[in-house]
Amino acid sequence: MSEQADAVKTYLLDLQDRICEALEVTDGRARFIEDAWQRDTGGGGRTRVITDGALIEKGGVNFSHVYGTNLPPSASAHRPELAGRGFQAMGVSLVIHPENPFVPTSHANVRFFIAEKEGEAPVWWFGGGFDLTPYYGFDEDCQHWHQIAHDACAPFGADVYPRFKAWCDRYFHVKHRNEPRGIGGLFFDDLNEWDFETSFAFMQAIGEAYLEAYLPIVERRRSMPFAEPERDFQAYRRGRYVEFNLVYDRGTLFGLQSGGRTESILMSLPPHVRWGYDWKPEAGTPEARLTEHFLTDRDWLA
Repeated sequence: MSEQADAVKTYLLDLQDRICEALEVTDGRARFIEDAWQRDTGGGGRTRVITDGALIEKGGVNFSHVYGTNLPPSASAHRPELAGRGFQAMGVSLVIHPENPFVPTSHANVRFFIAEKEGEAPVWWFGGGFDLTPYYGFDEDCQHWHQIAHDACAPFGADVYPRFKAWCDRYFHVKHRNEPRGIGGLFFDDLNEWDFETSFAFMQAIGEAYLEAYLPIVERRRSMPFAEPERDFQAYRRGRYVEFNLVYDRGTLFGLQSGGRTESILMSLPPHVRWGYDWKPEAGTPEARLTEHFLTDRDWLA
């Protein structure tokens, strides 16, 4: 599958470039710093981090292409028949943490895996998606985010958006808190039910949709005034983000289990976080409305 893998890699490198360029323009001040790295046991990547911008407090857009002789447990947990195979894994993963609490955190990734074993045909699949984590919610933002997700899926079948939207709701659920991480979006993994060309086209559609979904929300909210109480609440809610990524996120677990580069893997964590013992927002406040109205697994397009 070398030709197909090369095509995916070429696309992913270009996607990383274009997303970084667009985010730099949107921020208006900060620039990404690139850190190219090599993995001792095979592969490497380009970590790009942006900090202390006019909009973005911390963000990263990473490309990696790693390979090895033994697929990590996080990648074979749902497909035990693949355990022990050699593998290639490549993808672009990004997280943007804006400073303004009224601008949501966004996350997206698209990835491609090949599991190989001598004497058997290679097994390939795609994965990815994008999701939104607001601190102060707005219905029109949630509707826009999900409309773009719906439209990206539409050419591939009427069932694709509701199926992958529901998967996202299940996946980005902080089980020990019994609450969603955010308002969801799309999540898919182990995707090889279509032929390679269709599956690759779907991954590209999701990669292209991220900026279309996120940047209009950024522009609507970036000038909203905020003060220390809003920043405190943002830091408190960011704690939930950290909890999910370190306990449940398959990408984080894959990276750590495969001997990936720790700095790049943990790039997704926000710069300032706080935990308060059994803290709860006052009833009737915008902070309380976040969990009461927005952090529910609902149909935003109904």
